[in-house]
Amino acid sequence: METIAENQKVRTVKKLEKMFGHIDLKNPPELCPVRDVMSVASDQWSVLILLWLGYFPVLRFNKLKKYVYGISNKVLSQRLKVLEADGYIKREAYPEVPIRVEYSLTEFGQSYLEKLLDLAEWMHDNSPKVLANREKFGLL
Repeated sequence: METIAENQKVRTVKKLEKMFGHIDLKNPPELCPVRDVMSVASDQWSVLILLWLGYFPVLRFNKLKKYVYGISNKVLSQRLKVLEADGYIKREAYPEVPIRVEYSLTEFGQSYLEKLLDLAEWMHDNSPKVLANREKFGLL
C-alpha cells in the first residue's frame, strides 16, 4: 500500500517528466521557457511588487516604492517595465498635471499571483525552519 508521500512523489515525477521528458538530455536547449519566465517573474523585487499589487488593486509608483522596502527608484522602474511588457501588470497614465500613473494586475498577473501565493505562504510558514537550518550551518 502506497503512502500519501509516495503518491505525491509519483505525481511530482509525472509532472516533471511531462515538462522535461521531450528534451534531448545530451543536447539540452539553450532557451528554457521555465528559466526564461522565472528569471523575470520570480526575482525578489518582482515577487514583492506582484504581491503588493494583489493586496492593493491599484498603486502609484511612490506607494509601491514605500511598500517594497529597500528597492531603488531605478530598479522599481525597471521591474515595472518588464512586468508590464510580459503582461503581468497594467500601467495607466492619466493626462493630469502632474501626471498620475497607476499600476494594477492584469488578468494574467492575477492568475500568476494565485500560484505565487501558494509558494509565498509555504515560505512564510517554513521561514523559521529555514532560519534554524541556516543557524545550524553557521550562516546566521
